[in-house]
Formats: sequence, C-alpha cells, structure tokens
Amino acid sequence: MASPAPALVFDTSFDPQTGEAVPIVPGLVRVTAPNRSVYTFSGTNSFVVGHDSVAVIDPGPDDARHEAALARAVQGRRIEAIILSHTHRDHSASARRLADLWSVPLWFGGQHRLSRPLRRFEGNPIKGSCDWDLVPDRVLGDTDLLEVGGVMLSVATTPGHCANHLAFGLRGTPPLLTGDHIMGWNSTLVSVPDGSMADYLASLDKVLALEFTHYVPAHGGPITDGPPYAKALRTHRQARNGQILEAVRGGARTVGAVVSAVYPDISLPLRGAAAMVVKAHVEYLEDTGTMEVRRGVLGTRLLAV
Repeated sequence: MASPAPALVFDTSFDPQTGEAVPIVPGLVRVTAPNRSVYTFSGTNSFVVGHDSVAVIDPGPDDARHEAALARAVQGRRIEAIILSHTHRDHSASARRLADLWSVPLWFGGQHRLSRPLRRFEGNPIKGSCDWDLVPDRVLGDTDLLEVGGVMLSVATTPGHCANHLAFGLRGTPPLLTGDHIMGWNSTLVSVPDGSMADYLASLDKVLALEFTHYVPAHGGPITDGPPYAKALRTHRQARNGQILEAVRGGARTVGAVVSAVYPDISLPLRGAAAMVVKAHVEYLEDTGTMEVRRGVLGTRLLAV
C-alpha cells in the first residue's frame, strides 16, 4: 500500500539577506534582489554559478543596488552568459541591458509566449509582467547541458507557470534551481493563458523523475526535502480541483463565487491571484471532461458534468 503524501507546509521564515552573496553549495551563490512584494515574497533570487568563470541566472529587476550586489558576488570573474528561468519581468527586466553591459550572450527557453491562443474576448491578466520583446541569443531546450566555470548544468523544460519556464540542475550535486515552478513559501501562480495547469502538473511529475533532491527556488528559501514536497504540491493541486468541483456542484456558477467558497478568508490584495488560479483549475477540469464551461460576452458560467 502506497504511503500517503506528506502534508504541504509552507515556510515563510526565510531570511533573504538581501544584497548579500549567500553560498548554497560550492559553485552556487544566491543574491536576493530588493523587490519584495505580495507576489515576489522576499524578492527575486538571482544566482551566480561557476568557479573560475560564472554565469548569472535570473538577474532580476533593473535596479542599481542589485546590479552592484551581483558584481560583488561575481568577484571579478569572467561572466560567460546570463541565463533565465523564464521571462516574467521580476526575473528578466535587467537581462538585456546587463548582457550588453557585460558583453555576454543571453540564454533562455525562447521568446515569451502564451500556453495557448487567446480566446475571443479574452485577455491575459499578467500581460504587463511579461518580457515579450526579449530575444535569446541561444534557445535552451530539454536535456541541454551547459558547462559553466567547472559546473555542469542540466536543463529541464518545466512549463506551467509560463510556457518557456526552465529548471537547472547542478549535475553531481543535490540542487535543482526550480525558478517559479516549485517554491517553499507558497504554491505557484498559474494564470491562463500565460500558464497552464495541465502543463504545471506534468512538469511536477517530470521534476520528480529527475535525480535532484534539494530544490532552490527563485523566491524564498531552499527546500531540502524536494521530492516529498513536490508530491505534497501535486496532492494540494488535486485537492483544489476537488474543492472547486464541490463548490460548483453546490451552486457556484462563476469564478468569483468559487473564490468566495474555496478561499473564504483571503485578503483583498490576493483575491485577484486566487481568481487566476481558479481559472487555471477550471480550464484543467474542463479539458478533463469533469466540468462544463459556458463562455459568452456577459461572462463565464460553470456547470458540473
């Protein structure tokens, strides 16, 4: 008999030591940017990878203080490339300017793109947070290997949070840089059509099949028990599917009504994020044939199958 998944427990006690170079393992240093918010938690974690030479992963916001902190962490070593986990601006806003300043290439998983085409009358609620015009000098793909300053990075495509999301494993060591796909302080925002719940769940399974056991996210602290935590996240998402179905069967006919039923105590600043996540779950349930969604100019109506 399979053992039950562990309970999902978020860790919000993380001390980011903003602006300081914090060693994770040999060849990996974290520098947290000063862009704390309700969506970024304690700020975006940038990483300096390598020994004699380095790459900078997720350089973050275009902020002079953070640029100076990254320069201190580099310690005068040659920078080989800037690498992005994805192209949401809290990770990528400074990327092209710094690539030009440092005369280095910019590598990531292709230009920002939607997980599916927009429907009629549909908008992208996080359009302004995406770096649409950023073009990579090299498009990174699944199973690519990058040797940077004596550290071998393996690339894994992990769409879900957004379509071009990547994770990076340090071969021969426990850490996997999970970007925004897996974070310890909260569950990941999945907002359609920028992201996809089906892709997110598939990417969780993909990460679980990798060799890495210590997850290092782009917001918040490290997750030392990576695979059990990922399993708990998957169980959490599946339970949320069930809660949303139960709310619709109980009479909730709109996304707003589902948010009120499933998140009765949520604060007003986070209600919009909850609505985005509910829409992603609703789309997943529709695609799996367990919910009917009727869309029209006056809004969306939800019906249980």
